[in-house]
Amino acid sequence: MGLTAHVLAIDAGNSKTDVAVIGADGAVLGTGRAGGFQPPAVGIGTAVDVLAEAVGAALAQAGAVGVDHVSACLANADLPVEERELAEALEARGWGGTVEVRNDTFAILRAGVDEPCGVAVVCGAGINCVGMRPDGATARFPAIGRLSGDWGGGSGMAEEALWFAARAEDGRGEPTELARTLPGHFGLDSMYALIEALHLGHIPYARRHELTPVLFATGAAGDRIARGLVERLGDEVVAMAAVSLARLGLLEEEVPVVLGGSVLAARHPALDDRIGELLAVRAPKAVVRVVSAPPVLGAGLLGLDRTGAAPEAYDRLRARYV
Repeated sequence: MGLTAHVLAIDAGNSKTDVAVIGADGAVLGTGRAGGFQPPAVGIGTAVDVLAEAVGAALAQAGAVGVDHVSACLANADLPVEERELAEALEARGWGGTVEVRNDTFAILRAGVDEPCGVAVVCGAGINCVGMRPDGATARFPAIGRLSGDWGGGSGMAEEALWFAARAEDGRGEPTELARTLPGHFGLDSMYALIEALHLGHIPYARRHELTPVLFATGAAGDRIARGLVERLGDEVVAMAAVSLARLGLLEEEVPVVLGGSVLAARHPALDDRIGELLAVRAPKAVVRVVSAPPVLGAGLLGLDRTGAAPEAYDRLRARYV
C-alpha cells in the first residue's frame, strides 16, 4: 500500500502542466508533466484529465496514493467562481484531503518571494497581476482581456504592432519601420503579403507571438511607434502593480514587485528602464525582482503555507528548484 504525501503542487499553464508531490519535510518525492490546461476550449472535465496525467505520474514516482493537501495554481482560473468550480472538479478526483485552487499568477508570485507578501505582474501571451499579504488578503484583476480593461501581453503587443504597420504601409497612419520589420521576420516584402498570409492561414495564428521580439528590436533601433508601444507596456505593468500595492496597504512598505512571463523575463532594457522610472514615482519602496524559478515551486510553497510547514521544509523545497 502506498503512503500519503503532504502536498500535491500543480502549476498548469496554457501550454504545459507541472506537478510535484512534496513530503512534510519539503522533499520532492515525485514529479510529472503534461500538456496545457484550457478548460474554456475543451471543458473542465477534459482539462482536468490533462492534470490527471501529470498527477498520476508524480504519485506513482513518489509511491503515494494521495496527499494531505492539493495546491493548484491554474491558468484560466481568472474569477473566484471559476476557482470554486475547478476546486470542486479537483476534489472529485480524490487526490487530497483538502484542495485550494488559485490563478496561476499566484504561483509565480510565491516562487519569487521569501514569504507570502508582495505583488507579481506576469506578461507572457497575456498580462495579469496579483498581490498577497501574510494575513491572507489578496489583490487581483479579472484579467480576461480587453473586456476587463487589460492592455498588453505578447499577443496584444503583436496585434498592436500589426495595426500600426498596416496603416503605415497603406497611408492611413504614421510611418514606422514595423511595416518593414514585421513582414521581414517571415521573409515577406510587404505588410500586404503578411496580412494575406495570416488571414489565409499560410502563417499559423500561433506564430504571431514571434512578432513581439521584433517589436522590441524595432523600438530599440529608434523607431518612435515601436518605442511608444514598449513604453505603454511599462505604463500598464506599473499601473497594475501600484494599484495592487495600494489595495493591500503596501505602498509605504518595502515589498517585492515580482516580474514574470516571457516578455518581462526577457529583460528588454527600454522596458526595464520604463518600469523602474515609473515605480520610483508611484511606489518608491517597491523592490523589483525578476522571477526565474519554475512556478510549480510557488504552488508548492503555497501548499506549505496552508499546512503550516516548518521553516526547514521551505528551505529544502526551494533548494530543489533554485
